[in-house]
This record gives sequence, C-alpha cells and structure tokens, in this order.
Amino acid sequence: MRKLSIAALVAVLLASLSSRAQGLKEVEGSFLEPLQQRDSILVADQLRYGFTLEDVAEGTQLRMQDYSKAFGDTLIVVRNWKVDTLKTIREGRKGPARYNLRGDVVLAPFEAGTYHLPQIAIQRISAAGVVDTLVFDPQVMEVKTMPVDTTTFVPHDIKGQMRYPLTFREVLPWILGFDLVAVLAILAVALVMMRRRRGQDAEAHRDPAYIVALRRLDAFRGDKYWAPDKQKTFYSGITDTLRAYIAETFGIDAKEMTTAEIFDALKGNERLTDELYGSTKELFELADFVKFAKHVADDSENAAALPLSVRFVTSTYQSVLEDETLQAGTENVEEVG
Repeated sequence: MRKLSIAALVAVLLASLSSRAQGLKEVEGSFLEPLQQRDSILVADQLRYGFTLEDVAEGTQLRMQDYSKAFGDTLIVVRNWKVDTLKTIREGRKGPARYNLRGDVVLAPFEAGTYHLPQIAIQRISAAGVVDTLVFDPQVMEVKTMPVDTTTFVPHDIKGQMRYPLTFREVLPWILGFDLVAVLAILAVALVMMRRRRGQDAEAHRDPAYIVALRRLDAFRGDKYWAPDKQKTFYSGITDTLRAYIAETFGIDAKEMTTAEIFDALKGNERLTDELYGSTKELFELADFVKFAKHVADDSENAAALPLSVRFVTSTYQSVLEDETLQAGTENVEEVG
C-alpha cells in the first residue's frame, strides 16, 4: 500500500501562486471514475481523476499543477490534464458566454492498496486579472487484485495454438486460381502449336524460288523506271531479287555479300555458262555504279537489264530441275536393284 502526501503537494502549489492571489476557496466537484466498467478497481485499471466547474466566465484562465511525476512508480499518470467544455451559456445573441467545464487526468495503479489522492488545486485568473485558487476535496482509491483460491488452484501449462479445420470457402480461391493457371497454360500451348503448324503449312505451300523471283522481276517491266531519278530503284529491285534467288538456289549468303564476293562464290559453278556468268556480273557492277556512284545508265543498258535477270533465273533453275530429276531417277534405280 502506498499513501501520497496531500500536504506536500498542496504546499508546492501554494508556493507557486501569483502574488495577486486572493486566497483559497474550497469547492465541491471532484470525481474519480474508472474507464473500465467494474464493481471494483483492479491493478492496472485506468481511472479519471478530476473536477467539474460551473459558471466560468468567458476569458477566464485555469492553471493546474503538473501531475506527470507526482505519484511515483506504483501510480502512473497515463495522461496529464485535459479540460473539456460540457455546456455553454450565453446571455443574449451577442452577450458574454459562461461555461461548465470538466478537467481530469488519467491514472493507473500498479499495486494493490489504498491510495489517498491529493487535493486538486486550480489557479483561476479572471479576465480582469483577479487570481484565486480553487481546492477540490481529495478522493480515496481502493485497488484490489484478483483473488486466487489456493485450496482448489491447479496450475496449467500454456495452451498450444488452436488449429481450426479448413473450410471450403477458404480453399475455393486456391482451387479457382489453380484452374485459371491451368486454363492459361493450355491456351498458351495451343497457341504455340497453332503458330508452329501455320509456319509449317506456309513452308510447305511456299512457292519455289524461281517463281518468287520471276514474280518480283515482272514488277519492273516497261520503261517507267528508266528515268534518271528512278534508276536507283530499278537496279536495286532487280539485283535484290537476284540476291535472294541466289541465296535460295546456290546456298550462299548473297544478301549480305558484296558483288565481288557473290561472283567469287559463283565462279566455276557448273550451272552457269561463262557468258551468263560474265553478263550477270556486269549487270551487278552497273547497278553498283547507279546506286553508289550516281551513274546514269542509257536506254540500251536499261532495256537489257530485265531480260538478262529473267534469263539468269530460268537458265539456272532448269539446271536445278535436271539435277533433281537425275537424282530421283538414280534413287529409283537403286531401290529396284
């Protein structure tokens, strides 16, 4: 049990009052109420200890003593003073106001016993500067502990964590999530297979290289590309078509090679006659001059460019067909034998 010295607290308060103080006035209105609704006060319960003051004129100042460190270790101040307005009384629409106030601190005892709380002393300063001290009656606080029946008390170990069975509602989101992932995976696999099949079908139905080349060369018939400002497009289109055809038919990377490198790779190829090899090389060199040296070809060179390109494609493809026919016939003879 801990008893607090009322006289000591009041003495400290009185010593700090202003020299204009008019004296002490003992008034009623102190209260002690627990925040928890219980029949008795238990250790660690929180309580409000404070006062109510009625008919306080507008402009009045109130000064309360600091309780934050006044009680020691067994009685703790959880919250220091707080003043609320309970009611406002005003004389007329614009007349001076008077207030009913309530102030309190929140205390928490941590030891059982009887606590004699100190008087509540308030310094009141009116709007005119008149100072007086209001002293409210103190309260007594009885703090108890939970009684323990030692005759029947049996200590128990700490209970383990309680586990509840899973319900269908808890499992349902996981089931739906798994189904969604499975459906997305199936759709992804189906899309990949469809795309791969389309690619295989496109590869199977792709036109032969010579058909593609002749179709592209046919776009350059006539003399609409013979004008000086269009010759670059004319010769670039013809030679790019031949490069793609050479890469497909002869198996060399003609698209990324220079003219000299292409014809070094084609030199001595049995599918090309010397005359076709030489004239085609001259065509590529002329195209390089037109594209890079701003050379302007005459009409005779323009007229000979497209027929030479067509002859290169048809002549070399005929040799490819003959080789494939001969190879097929050899395989058939071997199978019969």
